[in-house]
Amino acid sequence: MKRRVLVTGMGVVSPVGNGWRNFWHALVHGRSGVRPISRFDASTLAVRIAAEVRGFDLSRYSPVPHYYTADDGQTITLDRRTQYALAAAEMAVREAKLGPADLSHAHLYFGAGQGADRIDWLAQIIAPYSCPQGCDTRALLSAVRDPAFALYDQLLEPTLPASLIAARFGIQGEVTTCLTACAASAQAIGEGACRIRDGECDVVLVGGAHAMTAPLDIIGFASLSALSTRNEEPQRASRPFDLGRDGFVLGEGAAVLVLEESAHARRRGARAHAEIVGYGLANDAYRVTDMHPEARGPVTAMLAALDEAALEPTAIDYINAHGTSTIENDRTETLAVHRVFGDHARRLSISSTKSMTGHLVAAAGAVELVATVLTIETQTLPPTINLEEPDPECDLDYVPNRARRSPVQFAMSNSFGFGGQNVALVVGRAEG
Repeated sequence: MKRRVLVTGMGVVSPVGNGWRNFWHALVHGRSGVRPISRFDASTLAVRIAAEVRGFDLSRYSPVPHYYTADDGQTITLDRRTQYALAAAEMAVREAKLGPADLSHAHLYFGAGQGADRIDWLAQIIAPYSCPQGCDTRALLSAVRDPAFALYDQLLEPTLPASLIAARFGIQGEVTTCLTACAASAQAIGEGACRIRDGECDVVLVGGAHAMTAPLDIIGFASLSALSTRNEEPQRASRPFDLGRDGFVLGEGAAVLVLEESAHARRRGARAHAEIVGYGLANDAYRVTDMHPEARGPVTAMLAALDEAALEPTAIDYINAHGTSTIENDRTETLAVHRVFGDHARRLSISSTKSMTGHLVAAAGAVELVATVLTIETQTLPPTINLEEPDPECDLDYVPNRARRSPVQFAMSNSFGFGGQNVALVVGRAEG
């Protein structure tokens, strides 16, 4: 028999609240974290809204300093993505009550992307080399010798959050960073669960972090026409499955979960939130930014997750949808659900918590799995807010606007990323 994988600790940093209790309270009350951008002057941009984490201070959560000190004594502030990751990991480990002996043999799988460039810092470097043509690139490249630039560049690497989490907790097992865009942290969770199920370890920290709310991120996604421009109504901007949707809203945050083999957790007397029972992974093999029109990747991933869980489609009660609030994603995901679940699709409850948190990109899958776990634990379905006029091609029950009490034994969480990467996770109640 395959070993069972339990969730025994969770930590969340999100635009709607930090800590899983605050996060969940906001979701079930339908609170949006989308606001006008506060960290830089976005007044000249087409997109002036984002789901930022507000009032965050790493020192409230972790003893790790918010800066990195080089050998020569200079310090550089850690980017927000990394600080969120450290805070979420601290919360999860503390809740699970893991000791140094457990952590030293643990593994770590983490989904992340590049840290956000500090455009103000880059501008200071470039300004002395400005010329009528824009920038004297040759002079800039020959003159810049500041070692801080090299250190700063290294601190933006996607692998940094996992490295610092491993150092903080003394994790000496496998430490891997998943770089699969919007599916990254969901893939990290699935891969971590596999390591426990296959007997490679008893404890894995899994999750993800991202903070794509910097100027170049906003400009880049806006140039793809992927973002909502509902700037005057930010809290109504993210509206998955609604006919009037016009794109997603970029968000930021992190989530970390402690996964633990059931017998190991039982010996420690650990309390389990839920059980990870299935993981499916598939690629569209199609285009970088477009989903396959027949939804072949999402369909394959969902079927694979059900197969690993040894469940019929009719066993699933709820799906936390990828639900980005774009025309293409919402319609394609709806098509995939119809193809996988058949007649049962009409009986499923589905919601997109991105309607409240925005799209956290590499962190999205982990944050949404926490929401899925809490859906099962509380038997409460979080709503899809701003669903006022359903798209006729999105014809399922998306739990519009208000949370709903409902029995949930098994639930699925979907994550679909640029590059065609698709992940489905199946979660069940922690019993026995």
